[in-house]
Amino acid sequence: MLRIKDVDLYQLFKTRTPIIGVVHLLPLPTSPRWGGSLKAVIDRAEQEATALASGGVDGIIVENFFDAPFPKNQVDPAVVSAMTIVVQRIQNMVTLPVGINVLRNDAKSAMAIASCVRAQFIRVNVLSGVMVTDQGLIEGEAHHLLRYRRELDSDVKIFADVLVKHARPLSSPNLTVAVQDTIERGLADAVILSGWATGSPPNQEDLELAAQAAAGTPVFIGSGASWENVATLLQAADGVIVSSSLKRHGRREQTIDPIRVSQFVEAAHRSWNNRSDRKSISSVSLKS
Repeated sequence: MLRIKDVDLYQLFKTRTPIIGVVHLLPLPTSPRWGGSLKAVIDRAEQEATALASGGVDGIIVENFFDAPFPKNQVDPAVVSAMTIVVQRIQNMVTLPVGINVLRNDAKSAMAIASCVRAQFIRVNVLSGVMVTDQGLIEGEAHHLLRYRRELDSDVKIFADVLVKHARPLSSPNLTVAVQDTIERGLADAVILSGWATGSPPNQEDLELAAQAAAGTPVFIGSGASWENVATLLQAADGVIVSSSLKRHGRREQTIDPIRVSQFVEAAHRSWNNRSDRKSISSVSLKS
């Protein structure tokens, strides 16, 4: 079967096992909890991006997390405008690769923002298939997104959730088929596996199954990673997207704690070093 070229994580993040920290934006214009000050949104976003960078993450993803309840598809133009401004401000503060997730599933707006500000990747919650969510039925529109990326002449990478959190598939949940369809039919550059909700990790068996089905395409942990469990989770994944456990007291409404970031990064690096050592020992044993 003809396959897309797998994304080169080293070229994108300068490491083959990236840690991507998430900046949860305060409520944006038109959201129910909008506070009326874009400066407050920008100030907190800059603070969190700086904390993530100083703690040692390899990339940052920006999302309108506190805009709930979300529209299921297209967000208001004011949200797109605000996110564009915030992302540019973050890019002026840090030199890390930046990604964008426009919740709940406005992949086209994310692609537009990323292409205009030269961000490196976007996260798409439902790229293919149909998911039952609290916003209603969300249908993946990979055909529109991939054609739009081509129209923009953009090389922004698409990281796509498989059986995304806070949702259930309309059909029977076959993880292997979902991963393969997302990659081979949705043309995702990388796939993301999460637990059932924000802060909930995927189980190890599902990660191993996803990695096998992905057949070389990067698999990211999308939720629930902490310094206590990251070593176990990364045994079957290529990278991790993390936020809640990096916040003060581990509470998602709090700001990023640079000490927690450093603690998490250290645990992840220790895990990868141990995995590399095991592979080296295994290779020597096979040659013997």
